[in-house]
Amino acid sequence: MKLDDDIHNYYEHLVLERIEKLGLHKNQDDDFIADLCCLTLNQCPARYIRFEVDMAFYISVSERQQMEMNVAEAMEKALKYLDSDDAKKKA
Repeated sequence: MKLDDDIHNYYEHLVLERIEKLGLHKNQDDDFIADLCCLTLNQCPARYIRFEVDMAFYISVSERQQMEMNVAEAMEKALKYLDSDDAKKKA
C-alpha cells in the first residue's frame, strides 16, 4: 500500500472545488495555486478518506456545509496573506 495513492484528505477536494468556483485557476499560475492550497489546508482540520463516495454516506448535509465554510474562510485568509506585502517580500 502506498499512503499517498490510497488515502487523502477530503479537504483537498473541497479546496480544489473552491478554487474552481472562484475561477482562480484561470488567472493565477501554478505556483500561486500551490501556495494557496498549502496555506488554506494548513488552517483546516484533516479529514482522511480512501474513497470520495465514503463521504457521501458518512457526513450530513450540515457537516458538509460547515466544511465548505471552513474552506471559504481559510482561503479568504490565505488570499489576503498572498496579496500582502509580507508575502511579496518573501517571494
